Amino acid sequence: MGAIEAGCRYYFGYPITPQSDIPEYMSRELPALGGEFIQAESEVASINMLLGASAAGARAMTSSSSPGISLKQEGLSYMAGSELPGLIVNISRSGPGLGGIDASQADYFQSVKGGGHGGYRLIVLAPHSVQEMYDLTMLAFDLSDRYRIPALLLGDSVVGQMKEALIPHDYTAPELPEKGWAVSGKGSREKLNVVKSLYLGDGELEAHNWRLHRKYAQLQESEVRFEGTGLEDAELVVTAFGSAARIAKTAIRMARETGRKVGLIRPITLFPFPEAAFRGATETAKKVLCIELNAGQMVEDVRLSVGRDAEVFFYGRPPGAGSLPTPEELFTQICKYCEA
Repeated sequence: MGAIEAGCRYYFGYPITPQSDIPEYMSRELPALGGEFIQAESEVASINMLLGASAAGARAMTSSSSPGISLKQEGLSYMAGSELPGLIVNISRSGPGLGGIDASQADYFQSVKGGGHGGYRLIVLAPHSVQEMYDLTMLAFDLSDRYRIPALLLGDSVVGQMKEALIPHDYTAPELPEKGWAVSGKGSREKLNVVKSLYLGDGELEAHNWRLHRKYAQLQESEVRFEGTGLEDAELVVTAFGSAARIAKTAIRMARETGRKVGLIRPITLFPFPEAAFRGATETAKKVLCIELNAGQMVEDVRLSVGRDAEVFFYGRPPGAGSLPTPEELFTQICKYCEA
């Protein structure tokens, strides 16, 4: 719904649990709107179809789950190198390998560190509710177009299969640069546009990479988003993203009810990462507990972001059937590091 409201009329994908609800919906809705839905023959084909539609100036998207996102990595690197926008949705599942269909946040490294070759970055947004899946989809398209960087929406099978209240709203398009670079025919231009990631001239590729990294730095400066609560008097800061943050919020409320001074930092943009929020919070709170549905991935970025005298602790549950922690379990962990 968010993608269609934001003007996406092209979807290319391939079914895989637990994200098949997305192509099912798009296959039903897009043709009636004059759009195109293509079930590609593979994930490799679908990411390259996204590249082609984006190069022509269209708002387009694909979606998959973890093994399928792995297959898309070469195409994502080409899109990043060609400075092409586009939306990729990962409703992640357990791994490594075939794993299973249970909820997992073990795709953090792949998403945030640029899973393919060449040292690029993606814009990565981590919704923790149905409402945010809707809202952040629109934002992802806008940020992707503004910076000409592919955007990835990182969910999991908890958020991806959840039913809860949603408040739809009209999409208001922000001021975005014209796509004068698009491969849309010569028209009145003096020469045809060319979209490429191959630079063979002396110094060309180095200059191209520095231009890309200046955009990543601009993202870090201007587009960080996070939710922070209870930080004013916090002695312990709990941090989590996505579905793990929902469970953590309940545990934090339980801790507050017992007199423990616990705050929350929930990164919404995983890249750009809210480094300054952690530095600011740990000027007074000297302990941070990072909670993830994996064996420890975001915790590395947290450790790089906190004040030098802050301690960072980790509690995680690698994916597996029935492996979601309970609020009571997380409350027990909070109690270890924060006295009543």
